[in-house]
Amino acid sequence: MLGLDISSSSVKLVELGQDKAGRLVLERCAIEPLERGWITDGNIEKFDEVAEAVRRLVKKSGTHTKNVAMALPPSAVITKKIVLPGGMSAQELEVQVETEANQYIPFPLDEVSLDFCVIGPSATSAGDIEVLIAASRREKVQDIQGLAEAAGLKPVIVDVESYASRLATSRLIENLPNRGVGSIVALFEVGALTTSMQVIRSDEVLYDRDQAFGGAQLTQLIVRQYGFSLEEAESKKRSGELPDDYESSVLKPFVENMVHEIGRALQFFFTSTPHNKVDYVMLAGGSAALPGLTAAVTQHTTFACSLVNPFDGMEIGEGVRLKKMTREAPSYLTSCGLALRRFMQ
Repeated sequence: MLGLDISSSSVKLVELGQDKAGRLVLERCAIEPLERGWITDGNIEKFDEVAEAVRRLVKKSGTHTKNVAMALPPSAVITKKIVLPGGMSAQELEVQVETEANQYIPFPLDEVSLDFCVIGPSATSAGDIEVLIAASRREKVQDIQGLAEAAGLKPVIVDVESYASRLATSRLIENLPNRGVGSIVALFEVGALTTSMQVIRSDEVLYDRDQAFGGAQLTQLIVRQYGFSLEEAESKKRSGELPDDYESSVLKPFVENMVHEIGRALQFFFTSTPHNKVDYVMLAGGSAALPGLTAAVTQHTTFACSLVNPFDGMEIGEGVRLKKMTREAPSYLTSCGLALRRFMQ
């Protein structure tokens, strides 16, 4: 199964396999940029253009796999943990979930795609179980399913982007000292238009927040400084073909600004929870790999900061260009999490 991540600036594809010893293998990964305005706030504005980009991406990756896992942005999904009596049959549970869901979903149930999973025994009431319900407007689900189908793929799973990125991150947290048990990790995903933060401890989300700040602002600064068109600026930013004073005049002030935004987000976490520190800061997303960013975050916040490579510890297949993959790795966090769903029952 492929993991396909569709964001406002690009579509990303990851295919994972396993070797005989059961180790994960990165078989394929590819990115295809999207033009600004094709996807806005998670809504697909230019369906045909995005579908064509997905087709190009699949072709470029060289995969023959058709099954695909995709995700919706958290803003398009309502999730809620509820406690229900234990010992119900699957059918009884389904009826009970639908009854409960009515309280939390502001749309008629026949306009909604609804799913649930049993998390385990309730921590607070003996004999009861904790259930996670997730619901989205049916048209949102149909839109991304339609994109996959238009590109000749078969949508098998629709997940939530933040859940997929957490799944990929949980592999990396296990590599921390003491397997990351009890460690508080602040994960920042720097997208084109927004930076999302999730603070995680032992698979539990302590806090999450989105900020309207991202890599597109760097592109705008390049446009203003050098008079390039948006397309030129974006392509030169990716290829690194920028004037000599770019680092001092544009990049350095942008990195400083981003560091302050990350610091502010952490302060919001500290003031709204009992916590006053994090053990690790992890940076992912297309703009996370900017030169000097991780060091500047460590210096500003005093917390150890690292750049995420979701393929860390995996075998690398022959079809992967190692240098290119390493450069783009932080962009693949969500698509890697989606591809990992292949190995979950």
